[in-house]
Parts: sequence; structure tokens; C-alpha cells
Amino acid sequence: MAARAGLTTERLVRAGAELADEVGFEHVTVSEVARRFDVKVASLYSHLKGGQDLRTRIALLALEELADRAADALAGRAGKDALAALADVYRDYAREHPGRYDAARFRLDPETAAASAGVRHAQMSRAVLRGYGLTEPDETHAVRLLGSVFHGYVSLELAGGFSHSAPGGEESWAWVVDRLDTLLRGLPHHPEPHDAPNDAPHDAPHRADR
Repeated sequence: MAARAGLTTERLVRAGAELADEVGFEHVTVSEVARRFDVKVASLYSHLKGGQDLRTRIALLALEELADRAADALAGRAGKDALAALADVYRDYAREHPGRYDAARFRLDPETAAASAGVRHAQMSRAVLRGYGLTEPDETHAVRLLGSVFHGYVSLELAGGFSHSAPGGEESWAWVVDRLDTLLRGLPHHPEPHDAPNDAPHDAPHRADR
């Protein structure tokens, strides 16, 4: 039956991701995915280990999609322009794919997380922040700040938290990004390369997250 239905792990995971966007990530089950293909649940177990495996794979898919979007958006950008582009990627993805956005925050075991696109997210956040010349530990604090602000705003907006008062959500979003830029520019930072001594070391543009 599985072969006749053309089932593959990738098809099942993508079906699960679509289901997450429709009904919510917390409602995704192996049985619901099986129903989409009109097959018995047992048919899926040659491709998936169970519900936890399905949810993990959807999370990995969402992280990969988000990372690819962020990489495209950040190409050739720096400073506030890069900050705004990164912020918009997360907000737009959440509005287009609310279930997958929730999946991207699914708790992964350390080994799976280390091999996931989550590492790329951290690296891109740090690349944006290095445009502000931050020193440690401010850079790490700032990575966490960006994640907290973006996720907090997006979650409240998706829940309708900004729908019943003025100004509108778009105006507040632009204000938030502008205030983050102002805050980051005001933090202690490394001198710009042209201001630094000739023998001063500089981090590579895309060094791994520490």
C-alpha cells in the first residue's frame, strides 16, 4: 500500500508541515498524516518511527526553509538594512506558515540540534550583529535579545494582540526594528577596520557560533 501510494519520508514530512499550517503544529499526528494519503497508520512506519520523529523532521524542515530565506534576504546587506531583513524573514514566515514557525521552535536533542539548520540561524544573527562591532558578551546577549523580541512580537501579532488598537502592527514593527538598531549602535563596539591598527586581528565574516 505504501509503495502504491508513492509514500516517501519527504512526502510525509511535507504533508505533516502543511497539516501544521492548517490545524496547528501541536495537532499533527501520524494518524492524521496517514489519513491524508488514505493509508493505514502502519504503512507509515517504514518511513517514520512515530509522532516524535515526524515532529522532529517537520522542525528540521522549517529551520532549513527559514535559514534559506534568511540567507537570501541578507545577501549584500549590512547594518540596519540587514537587521530589518532578518526580522522580516521571521515575521513573514510566521504569517505564511504559522504551524511550521511553531515547529521551528520544537525542542531538539543536542545532537540533532547541532546538525540542524539552527546553527545557520545563529551564525547569520551573529553576522548581522558583527556589523555593529559588538564585543563579547554583548554579542551573545544581543543574539538572545533579537530572538526574544522577534518571537515575542510575532507570537503576539499572530494571536491578534495588535488588532484592536492604533497604531497598526506594521507601524509598531518598524518602530521596534528602529529602536533595536539604535540600541545596538549604542553598545560598546570594536573599532571599524579602517580605524584599527594594521596588526589588529579581525574575526572572519562567518565564523562558527561559539
